[in-house]
Amino acid sequence: MSTSVDLGLTEPFAHGPALAVLAAHAVAGCEVVDVAAGTHRRLVAGAHGPVAVTIALGATAVELTVESDEDADVRAAVGAVRTYLDLDLDPADVIAVLGVDPVVGHLVRTTPGLRVIGHPDGFEAGCTTILGQQVSLAAARTFVARLAAAYGRPGPGGLRQFPAPGDVAARTPAEIQAAVRVPAARARTLHAFATACADGLRLDAQGDHADIRRRLLALPGVGPWTVEYLAVRLLRDQDAFPAGDLVLRRALGVPDARAAAETARSWSPLRAYALFHLWTEAAYARRGPAEALDGR
Repeated sequence: MSTSVDLGLTEPFAHGPALAVLAAHAVAGCEVVDVAAGTHRRLVAGAHGPVAVTIALGATAVELTVESDEDADVRAAVGAVRTYLDLDLDPADVIAVLGVDPVVGHLVRTTPGLRVIGHPDGFEAGCTTILGQQVSLAAARTFVARLAAAYGRPGPGGLRQFPAPGDVAARTPAEIQAAVRVPAARARTLHAFATACADGLRLDAQGDHADIRRRLLALPGVGPWTVEYLAVRLLRDQDAFPAGDLVLRRALGVPDARAAAETARSWSPLRAYALFHLWTEAAYARRGPAEALDGR
């Protein structure tokens, strides 16, 4: 049995860029994105375990189909997807702050309904981000798919369930390195992150952001870019800003993180939205999702 829900939103909704982001980050086996059909299918946390959902994105509406008829599963899925796709945003708030900015104003006015696309699973997002450090997005997707294939398990709806923190923490860094085929240092970072999550670290927007940032920075191989990137996409910090991001610096035409941060001062308290506009223009607007290899 399945249940369909029309998720309300405040128009406009830039569904094309949202689909491009989802497609560019989709993990083989765990997610299916059909850009032409405007759909995204994956597992999200239900009341008692993972449930399969299909999200249909359109210009004026988002429809969610949950492969369950339990009210608790549907409520959990609705909440997760609303946060995932930033559906509670009122675009007018972004336009008011960024619409007249000399650097990003034209992007905001051209695509006023752009959302900051997040992630419905904190551990999965953290693994994806760590494996994406200093490599192309295409390489990161390959690494994450290997991790899921090695330590995940079959889930509902024919989709693969991403490994739980304990599944990865139980392996040695050498085993992770062999399975995912990443450098030893990256495998050690992933193992340390999985161990921290198994011990209680939760990357959750409702948590203590300062404490989450502190605990992440204490992990070997995790630096400011990783922490700020996760703050944007997972903690839903609207002012988070990975100033050292290469795609961002290229888009701004600045030489270093300090110059990027200086340019972004006037964008507070919505620097994350300016960031997503720049990322979208640089990585997705002129190329298809499959070609957006260096996008974030």
